[in-house]
Amino acid sequence: MISERRRQGVFLKDIAAELGVHPKTVRRALKRGSEPPRRPKRRPSKLDPYKAQVDALLADGIWNAEVIFRHLQQAGYSGKLSILRDYIRPKRQLRPSAGTVRYETAPGYQLQHDWAERYIVLGGVRRKVYLAVNVLGHSRALHVVAMERCDAEHTYEAIIQAFETFGGVAATVLVDNQKSAVIQWAADRPRFNRRFQELANHYGFAPKACRPRRAQTKGKVERMVHYVADNALAGREPRFDDWDDLNAHLQAWCQTVANRRFVRELGEAVPERFCREQPLLSDLPRQRFDTAYREQRVVSMDAYVSVGSVRYSVPGHLVGQRLSLRIQLDGWIELADLSGQVVARHRQSRGEQRVVTIAEHHAALWQQVRVQSRSLGYYAEA
Repeated sequence: MISERRRQGVFLKDIAAELGVHPKTVRRALKRGSEPPRRPKRRPSKLDPYKAQVDALLADGIWNAEVIFRHLQQAGYSGKLSILRDYIRPKRQLRPSAGTVRYETAPGYQLQHDWAERYIVLGGVRRKVYLAVNVLGHSRALHVVAMERCDAEHTYEAIIQAFETFGGVAATVLVDNQKSAVIQWAADRPRFNRRFQELANHYGFAPKACRPRRAQTKGKVERMVHYVADNALAGREPRFDDWDDLNAHLQAWCQTVANRRFVRELGEAVPERFCREQPLLSDLPRQRFDTAYREQRVVSMDAYVSVGSVRYSVPGHLVGQRLSLRIQLDGWIELADLSGQVVARHRQSRGEQRVVTIAEHHAALWQQVRVQSRSLGYYAEA
């Protein structure tokens, strides 16, 4: 039709207007002298039966190709990861991403620490969980632990657990400006929390802090925070039986996934770099740093001390005395007298129980109680 109209002397733009196409389409057709070749049929892909499942995972907030690949393998997918990556890549423009700045450090020089928040269904209850993320700057070896709070004591405990997992202490520890580590900046220098400085002295590392509003200084751990959320805890609300189940999952994930990954920008795998870094970490001290809460309490007249909204019994002879209170992060409460001797030990109450009593504590008080006994005849006379 195009050739015939052209032989009749019709202009290209008029032919294009008659056919409803662009003039360039008419010009290409005349140059080709025939109909356009038929496009070859697309070969079926092994991923085709699973594309709906991939789209569902993307809609659920799971964008990590390796995580999706594991889901598909469990469903019977036998294709390669590269096919999956090619399918996901064009869709990534729908998901905004933020870049971070990273810099390289010598082996054994630095550990970066940060906290992340995540909502998780724990024991059937939806709750906020705090994730302590620690990464060695050179090897990118990762340690993650979930905790109930992100206060000073839990911060120190998380860093200690990372040292114990890595088998040594880094020369410096880089943290954000959280109050558990940095009290304030003065004269362009950070003033560290006294307890954090004690932790640093005990383990022999130099504390370092990011400048205010410069969180990208610790870009390695910032990147790992997103990695944990997108990989280890992928999905909107992962489910776990309890704290032990959650931390066992995180520990296994670190061992089998995170600390076996290949770091593209470095061209090496984490195990290879960790083998070079681990021998350069300092030895752990013989005695572990005590991360327990420490306070003082005065024993009430009925031989109890209050911790929060719960009252715990102590031996009766301590009425009116001041005791040292130590709350361990594993939920045990210890009370000691001024000489340091432990006089009572309780499991911290987390339920509705508001009074926790050990009967032996109050035996002496009951013996001091004197009740007058009278015969029934006395009441008859009255």
